[in-house]
Amino acid sequence: MTLPLLTLTIRSEHDTVAARQRARLIARLLGFDTQDQTRISTAVSEIARNSYNYAGGGRVEYLLEGRTPPQLFIVKMTDAGPGIRDLDTILEGRYQSPTGMGLGILGAQRLMDQFQVDSVPGKGTTIWLKKLLPSRARLVRDVDVSRIADALAEERPQDPLQEMQYQNQELLAALQEIQTRQTELIRLNREMEDTNRGVVALYAELDEQADHLRRADQLKSRFLSNMSHEFRSPLNSILALTGLLHSRSSGDLSPDQDQQVGYIKRAAHDLLDLVNDLLDLAKVEAGKVEAKPLEFDVINLFAALRGMLRPLLLNQSLDLVFENVGDIPLIYSDEGKVSQILRNFISNSLKFTEKGAIRVSAALTGPDEVSFSVSDTGIGIAAEDQKQIFEDFVQLDHPIQKRVKGTGLGLPLSKKLAGLLGGRITVESRLGEGSTFTLYLPLRYRDAAEEPVTSPAMWVPDPQKIPVLIVEDSPEIVAIYRNFLAQTRFQMVVAATTRNAETLVNTIRPRIIVLDILLRSEDAWGFLARLKSGAATKDIPIVVASTIEDQAKAFHLGADRYLVKPVERIDLLDQLETLATKGTKILIIDDQERDRYILRQELANSLVSIVEASNGTLGIALARQDRPNLIFLDLTMPDMTGFEVLRELSRDASTANVPVIVVTSRVLTETERAVLMQHTVAIIDKAGLAQANMTQVVSNALNREGPSNGSPITASTTK
Repeated sequence: MTLPLLTLTIRSEHDTVAARQRARLIARLLGFDTQDQTRISTAVSEIARNSYNYAGGGRVEYLLEGRTPPQLFIVKMTDAGPGIRDLDTILEGRYQSPTGMGLGILGAQRLMDQFQVDSVPGKGTTIWLKKLLPSRARLVRDVDVSRIADALAEERPQDPLQEMQYQNQELLAALQEIQTRQTELIRLNREMEDTNRGVVALYAELDEQADHLRRADQLKSRFLSNMSHEFRSPLNSILALTGLLHSRSSGDLSPDQDQQVGYIKRAAHDLLDLVNDLLDLAKVEAGKVEAKPLEFDVINLFAALRGMLRPLLLNQSLDLVFENVGDIPLIYSDEGKVSQILRNFISNSLKFTEKGAIRVSAALTGPDEVSFSVSDTGIGIAAEDQKQIFEDFVQLDHPIQKRVKGTGLGLPLSKKLAGLLGGRITVESRLGEGSTFTLYLPLRYRDAAEEPVTSPAMWVPDPQKIPVLIVEDSPEIVAIYRNFLAQTRFQMVVAATTRNAETLVNTIRPRIIVLDILLRSEDAWGFLARLKSGAATKDIPIVVASTIEDQAKAFHLGADRYLVKPVERIDLLDQLETLATKGTKILIIDDQERDRYILRQELANSLVSIVEASNGTLGIALARQDRPNLIFLDLTMPDMTGFEVLRELSRDASTANVPVIVVTSRVLTETERAVLMQHTVAIIDKAGLAQANMTQVVSNALNREGPSNGSPITASTTK
């Protein structure tokens, strides 16, 4: 869903000032903070000024893309100028110009989330500047566009002098902020690192709570959205799995089994319809608690706790000691909830321990389990009271208790949180000697245990297959994908989090990525934007597969394909086959323009680049110069035959292993066919081009390293 906000025409220097002012105002109305407003307006100003200086003017369009938050703010600038020379050199930061040309483009690129340029010499330039709205920004709909238009109409344009004064104010504010930050950084560097981490963690938690309060009026829509995903995802999985059973891909079913699967599928459809109706009619205002597992390190967890709780240690007779952490691997669980449980333990110890020490430790208690213990030298708990302390609002009778205020909910809440994470809590205590509270937790949250995430060290590449990275946190969907890709030429690698996916992208270099947008507690939109902005990852094709429909935003951020769940096997494989050939360079050697055109059209959907040669001599030269990945070769040409071209290609080391597909209308003898089968990967009759699946043909050819017989074709072979 694209919402047009404003269009400006650049004809003069005043118009470039107006473009900057409008960009800043629109950014403010959309919810960007002051710094982002400055970044956006500066980038727009630089590109608008380039358009005026080098193309004599152009047009600026301000657009908003996306059906779901965060939406995407787009500024599109178009001119009909001479185009940009040395564009690749400019974008790589290697261009040096005495006039400063290119610096504005490079600066604008760094200020925005995404930056795209389409420039053709003599035909003009189109530039897209894109930035994701803040996560806190409310969703802008059609009815809000008129509000933005009214605000733009009320704001009087400033003259260049006023705009220069405003820019100076922005610069002074930025310099002041830099100076303030530098002073603050010096101060913070003098403090203990642990205290710093604790304060940062505490502020993050306070900001999260404040954000919950500010968005209390949005709880209804958020709840409906979340429940829609929570209900629909398992139902979609059931429907997809029953579809797999009906397709007999895993074996035949008996008549009774087939009938039973049909009953399950119909019941799931009925339940999905019921859920959709109930969610549309429901009027609920509530919150929900869910685990948000991510990998975290115990050392960092303890450092944050130490810094957070040390200010509470006012008793000089009491020490808070965090024991050294042994060889504990990364834990996949909800770090925030683990921290909350340990904070409750430590807070209780601080309340009921007057002297001595409170010790916090962690240790492996099994191959798949870790324990966190908090021991104190406090008043202790009688054996008969140790069960009561986990009941709501229970407070034991003790003189210290009368001096310490509490709700009696800390330990009951901790017990519930431990159960949510698949763990348990135990207590050991004696009156007058102290207590030890221990949290036992699985190393991996139970959802992760069902479908282990691939690590680079575990992955063994298959040289005969194409690696495909699946970024998906649902074990059911992963199982479906695994079934889909079995017995194909694709090798599946799984990541349940964007963090794990980034590691895999940098180590195994997948050819294709399949990305779910609704990953638990993660910003998959930002991950998509980072992949398509990174120099090392921007060319990796990405298929977005999600239950939400926001195709336009995904394509603006760089996605190559978009599939709506539940995904069908044939649709996924078609997209993977097509994207597997992306970036492939193909050389067509044929003297007939008509036949080259037909072949070019048949290859149009394969995302390949095509080079053409109208005779054998030119074809050999282009093969040596351009190093194509695949060659389509005609046999009958006026200057030399296809057999002679094959002989020359096989003699040159730079072209000997390039796979060749013969496309001919000639009737071959048995000898000729046998020779060609030894030195090419396929033979296609020109009359059958329309019936051939060219994407599959190209994919199969690229899987071959070269001719099956490396010996050159001799002159006698062609007789």
